[in-house]
Amino acid sequence: MATGKTAKVEAEIEKAKAKLAEQQAKLKELEGKRTELENTEIVDIVRGLSIPLDELAALLQSIKGTSGQVGPKAKHINKEEPTE
Repeated sequence: MATGKTAKVEAEIEKAKAKLAEQQAKLKELEGKRTELENTEIVDIVRGLSIPLDELAALLQSIKGTSGQVGPKAKHINKEEPTE
C-alpha cells in the first residue's frame, strides 16, 4: 500500500518538475525579449541625438569617468539629527 502512495508522490514530483522547467524556459525567453527591447530603445535614443560616432564614444567615456549621476546631487539627510 505504501508503494502506491510513493508512486503517486513520485508522479506529482515529475509533473511539478516538468512545470518548473517550462516556467524557467518561459522566464528565459521573456528576459531575452526584455533585453532586446531595452537595446532597441537605447539605439533609438542614441540615433535621436544625432551625435557623430567618435563624439558619442567620447561622451560615454566622460560619463563613465564620473559618478554616473546626470542631475544635481541630492542633499544628504542625516536621519540621526532631530528635525524641527
